[in-house]
Amino acid sequence: MVRAHIFYSGTVQGIGFRYTVNRLADHLGLNGWVRNVNDGRVEILAEGPRETIEEFCRQIEEHFGGYVHHKDINFAAAEGNLTKFKIH
Repeated sequence: MVRAHIFYSGTVQGIGFRYTVNRLADHLGLNGWVRNVNDGRVEILAEGPRETIEEFCRQIEEHFGGYVHHKDINFAAAEGNLTKFKIH
């Protein structure tokens, strides 16, 4: 299990991005949250198997291909304190 801290930039606010991310995370069984950042990015904190998180990112990028311009992702050991995926 890993924890991924992810930032997506581009046209990622005001297009249903957070709601789609929440739906994808629920479907894949990930724990964590997603929220808008004041600088226009979207921030995600997710825990689960690394392969599942990589699939999660692939699905996000496939769904929002024309809107996402950049992704920053950092992996760390899972802390186990995140519960069901939420929108903040």
